[in-house]
Amino acid sequence: MAGAFLFCTGLAILISRRNLIMMLMGLELMLNGANVNWVAFGRLHPQYLKGEVFALFVIVLAVCEAAVGIALILRVYRYTQTSHPDEVADLKEA
Repeated sequence: MAGAFLFCTGLAILISRRNLIMMLMGLELMLNGANVNWVAFGRLHPQYLKGEVFALFVIVLAVCEAAVGIALILRVYRYTQTSHPDEVADLKEA
């Protein structure tokens, strides 16, 4: 139940917000909701460690995604002076 709530909250933030940082935070909430579900399904069958292994993999993936996402957002902000994805129309240099 908590995993589904986190996932749906992250999806709502990702769809409704028009700020790159908030969109990244929504994506992280969705990954955390998936982690909660992996651990819950892992506890359902304790003889298998697949849920915990997948959760650990998703945590590592989320850390890498957050680092690369923040770096890209900062680079786009430095180039365009805005963090709204609608206003970032063209990233090619003339």
